[in-house]
Amino acid sequence: MSINVLFFARYSETIGLDSLEMEGDFATVDAVRQALVGDAGFDVLNETSLMCARNQEMCSVDEPLEAGDEVAFFPPVTGG
Repeated sequence: MSINVLFFARYSETIGLDSLEMEGDFATVDAVRQALVGDAGFDVLNETSLMCARNQEMCSVDEPLEAGDEVAFFPPVTGG
């Protein structure tokens, strides 16, 4: 299955990418995250405050995935 993965804010800056296309058998958003962690720069996705979305809707890392889904990872947003 093909999944489009987006990175926002400081995650994008740390990883050095805004997006990437992944191929694999990913049952959940967390399966995508785990596949990325360990590669250079992607350890930032281990943060406990990590937020994620599937197809532009906020979700938990346990959210199931289907082929063609878009997954986004971003840090918590604060305002002032």
